[in-house]
Amino acid sequence: MPGGAKRAVVIGDGSWGTTLALLLHQGGVETTLWSAFPEQAADIERERENKRFLPGISIPEGLRVTADTFSAAEGAELAISVVPTQFLREVAARFEDALAGDTPIVSATKGLEIETFHTPSEILIEVLGERPIAVMCGPTHAEEVARGLPASVVVASRDATLARFAQETFNGESFRVYTQTDPKGAELGGALKNVIAIAAGISDGLGLGDNAKAALLTRGMVEMARFGKAQGAEPETFFGLAGFGDLVTTCCSVHSRNRRVGELIGKGKTLREVLADMNMVAEGVWTTKALFGPEAEGSSVSMPIAEQVHAVLFEEKDPRKAVTDLMRREPTGEMDGLVREFA
Repeated sequence: MPGGAKRAVVIGDGSWGTTLALLLHQGGVETTLWSAFPEQAADIERERENKRFLPGISIPEGLRVTADTFSAAEGAELAISVVPTQFLREVAARFEDALAGDTPIVSATKGLEIETFHTPSEILIEVLGERPIAVMCGPTHAEEVARGLPASVVVASRDATLARFAQETFNGESFRVYTQTDPKGAELGGALKNVIAIAAGISDGLGLGDNAKAALLTRGMVEMARFGKAQGAEPETFFGLAGFGDLVTTCCSVHSRNRRVGELIGKGKTLREVLADMNMVAEGVWTTKALFGPEAEGSSVSMPIAEQVHAVLFEEKDPRKAVTDLMRREPTGEMDGLVREFA
């Protein structure tokens, strides 16, 4: 795979999918953006703007938008999957015959499938068959990247050649791409940080201040790395862009849907009310549910913050009581067990 891709398809027309399509187009890649909804694709083609998911950003004439799987995938040297995890299996099946068997895929979705506890890349391989696959994660709010503001991501893959291929395809003046060899850790980092972001949002909604939020981020990082190691990931991955970097921006940004979910719940709204008013998917809600579902092999790992988020979201626990229970846990040393756990 010398150099980067010359032709690519982006599967999923949400804010991040649209932004990645724009980056590819700006980099000289012949790009097609695929939408699951024919009317939405037609609207974007006509208006040259994704008013539903990325309003205010102009889409160049040369960037093609379609809802036809075969024409979207035709000739693609690289496919980028940006479909919310809970819809990914169904969408991937629509590309089973359209996408060539050797076309490499970059998964840019963050989450865990509730029913199976599988990561997005695992779902793609199950549906589309064995092929080169990589994972793209990092602190990247579409609203900023689409405006050309600087951002960095990591592309993780067991296939070093594919990682470099994706790096060369996406790298640009305002979008820096690093490579990495732990896709499992990158995917779990991208998924778990959304759970901690909901906790951070609840803290904001309750008005608990900066000290409480800093503690949540710090101890949340420990939970993420602990869980990741139990799942076979490398602990250090969680202290890079896919973990710590993504955690900071998701917990602190006004663009963060997951933080916003938590903030509204902290202010007294129910989860049902919050989701009813949302235009886009907050993956952290469903990742939290997956973490404590029957398929979660690592559910015995100590994750007190995630446990309280689950109780608030799905067991109607009062957010203030959740905070109290966190603070009243058995006192321990800060570093107790960490060296042993992450050695």
